[in-house]
Amino acid sequence: MNLKDLNRPQRQAVKCIDRPCLVLAGAGSGKTGVITRKIAWLIDHGYAAQQVCAVTFTNKAAREMKQRVARLLGGKTTRGLKISTFHSLGQRILLQEAHSLGYRRGFSIMDARDVETCLAELAHRDLQDAEHTRQTLYQISRWKNDFIDPEAALAQADTPLMQSQARLYAEYRQHLLACNSMDFDDLIMLPVVIFRNDPATLNKWQDRIRYLLVDEYQDTNTSQYEMIKLICGLRQKLTVVGDDDQSIYAWRGARPENLQRLQQDFPSMEVIKLEQNYRSSNRILGAANRLIANNHHLYEKKLWSASGAGDLIRVFPCKNAEDEADRVVVDILSKRFQENTPCRNFAILYRSNFQSRNYEKALRDHSIPYQITGGNAFFERREIKDIMAYLRLLANPDDDQALLRIINVPRREIGAATIKTLATYAGSRRRSLDSAMSELGLLESLNNRARIRLQGFIDLFEELRHHAQREDAMSVCKTVVARLEYSDWLEETSGSSKQAEAAMENVMELEAIVSRLSLMSILENNEDKQQQDAVQLMTIHAAKGLEFEHVYLVGFEEDSLPHHQSQDAESIEEERRLAYVGITRAATSLTLSYAKTRQKFGDLLQCEPSRFLYELPEDDLEGAEHTISKLSEDEKHQRGLDTFADLKALLGTTD
Repeated sequence: MNLKDLNRPQRQAVKCIDRPCLVLAGAGSGKTGVITRKIAWLIDHGYAAQQVCAVTFTNKAAREMKQRVARLLGGKTTRGLKISTFHSLGQRILLQEAHSLGYRRGFSIMDARDVETCLAELAHRDLQDAEHTRQTLYQISRWKNDFIDPEAALAQADTPLMQSQARLYAEYRQHLLACNSMDFDDLIMLPVVIFRNDPATLNKWQDRIRYLLVDEYQDTNTSQYEMIKLICGLRQKLTVVGDDDQSIYAWRGARPENLQRLQQDFPSMEVIKLEQNYRSSNRILGAANRLIANNHHLYEKKLWSASGAGDLIRVFPCKNAEDEADRVVVDILSKRFQENTPCRNFAILYRSNFQSRNYEKALRDHSIPYQITGGNAFFERREIKDIMAYLRLLANPDDDQALLRIINVPRREIGAATIKTLATYAGSRRRSLDSAMSELGLLESLNNRARIRLQGFIDLFEELRHHAQREDAMSVCKTVVARLEYSDWLEETSGSSKQAEAAMENVMELEAIVSRLSLMSILENNEDKQQQDAVQLMTIHAAKGLEFEHVYLVGFEEDSLPHHQSQDAESIEEERRLAYVGITRAATSLTLSYAKTRQKFGDLLQCEPSRFLYELPEDDLEGAEHTISKLSEDEKHQRGLDTFADLKALLGTTD
């Protein structure tokens, strides 16, 4: 295989197959090309395709890797090659091994909404008390990601709230097993449990996976790291690719310290740094390097580019939030006409989703098309998932997950105790929930009130199945919506009539879609929508892995970036990494903007530029009202405080 188009460290990373290898891949350094070349190199140098496994974090990234490897190998077979997400790998293991934990074939996988509903039922809470339920969901997820079982969670709980959550965690785990269901965290945690408990099963999977590659390693949590370590075993044939400077997911369980664990558990590991950037100008990279140097590092690296210095980084100090949005959008409009740049080459990045509103208005006012990424996607909406669950259950009566989602939608007052009795009975009979519902043995175990309510649900589905046998997909969908009186349910459960009306419009759109496509096609097409020629609006988190010619990093101020809830030393480092990710999305131009005042809850607040602005090289900034000399950290901090005080005084006299 010809590797001449790779730079020296990239070639070194591809060829290192005789020992564990850590590839520290800086932003824009061509890491995906290195991973795919390495997979092809392994197959070209004696590994059978089915012995190689690569894992990443999104289905899109996994598909892209598969396509690249297929092109690289040409006519050579890739049959059996495993490239997937961590969760898909875990699911593959569990499909063969979950019986050892008491699960039956055909287990269901619950999404976050299903889990939230389940926890509310188990805690005997009204679904309107969403915040408490969501906090419990997040805590249970953290415990699972850190490989902490309910018993250990209860032992560690040091507050009444944590103790309550730990007890609910234990009940929830029993409920999942009884319902033959798992959540997404279980897809990682349970394979580790199996491997630890059963050396023979572990040996079998170690023999199947002779070489493991891990992408975005900095985003792994404790359970994922345990899975990696166990699969590699004594053979230690492993390559991980990641960047500790882009670790921005601690809030969902990622552990940057897993880099240090690698060093301890794989002492013969070779570390290779990819520092040449193929995306950004040296000014942008210089700013990123200077910023991230303020964080602690296990491994130091410095990005550089052969593409030249590039433009100065512009700073837009703005009077208020509306002025900031107008100035950014007018600048986009100017660049479009001056350089004939497509809209899709512009990105507006912000810390939190709510910040998009002013930019949406300004873009609409100037008739500029835009696309928001990371909002509430159509098929993730509650109303769409409800109707889809009915259709799934009509198509597949063994879909326990779908049944559990809609057994109380609309509300039928089928309580948690009834659901648990049904699940336990179905488990003992090794039947799906749907097939077990009508059995006399179950009905006799319920009290009269529970039996009547469950029978109502059974009768409803018999009626709907009768329609499904005679009608096309669109008619069935309409029948389901009408028979459920779903619009009335939306009126009861939505925050306002306007929200209920918007949700019902989404349901009507689903009816139209169902008439044209199969449900599977809908889901696949929804995941990979073709990008419009529109300005891209998204959070910095959502922008990770993407690149744009022109980036506007907006709301670059204290309490926004860094966020007001992330002010302790450890959180500040992650906020700095987040700013670093935002900066390194830019290829040609980077603009940082902040507002001097913002309206919040009716009050006019004075805003301060982000502390991160003062960590950038001032010689590379254009338009900043305040510059800072090369002072010590204490002097720099005091200078910043003095500047902020002057700014407040100035604003106090002019507004």
